[in-house]
Amino acid sequence: MLGEGVKVLEHAVVGKQPTLSPRSTAKREPLPPAELGDGTIVSTGAVVFAGTSVGARVIVGDQSCVRERVTLGDDVVVGRGSLVENDTTIGALTKIQAHAYITAYSTLEDNVFIAPCVVTTNDNFMGRTERRHELIAGPTIRRGARVGGGAVLCPGIEIGEDAFVGAGAVVTKDVPARMLVVGNPARVIREVAADELLDG
Repeated sequence: MLGEGVKVLEHAVVGKQPTLSPRSTAKREPLPPAELGDGTIVSTGAVVFAGTSVGARVIVGDQSCVRERVTLGDDVVVGRGSLVENDTTIGALTKIQAHAYITAYSTLEDNVFIAPCVVTTNDNFMGRTERRHELIAGPTIRRGARVGGGAVLCPGIEIGEDAFVGAGAVVTKDVPARMLVVGNPARVIREVAADELLDG
């Protein structure tokens, strides 16, 4: 279902059905058509899967991919070559820059910023053991949080509201709201400056 003024550019695909491995953790029920809100642009070579709901004025960048059962809020940007995996929710005004990987079962709230080449993960067992199925979980990134270039977020962690993750950080545990973390493993070094807060 395409809203008013939607543009699907050259070689883009909307409504693709998934092809799943027998060992995939993704659900297998039939998928409804993809929905694209008014004014959304699916750029050259991008793919939006069936069962996904895309808000108004969203940009799905060149060669990016949005998998099944994803919800994108209004005014989201998914940058060139980025991948948003299945069963993920992304809030309004969130920006995902080029070549970022948003793993399955993630939640990004409104006004989140994901810098280029960020990697998120959801499986501490990396495909081994049956136990992983009940524990699989991507990160939860709260409203206004920012994640710097090349950072890695481990499974199930929470990045607090208005928190700041420095470039290249490896986040192995929850980041408190309005705190700045850097390093490997990431550690708190100070509070986020008041003039950088969403409501500051």
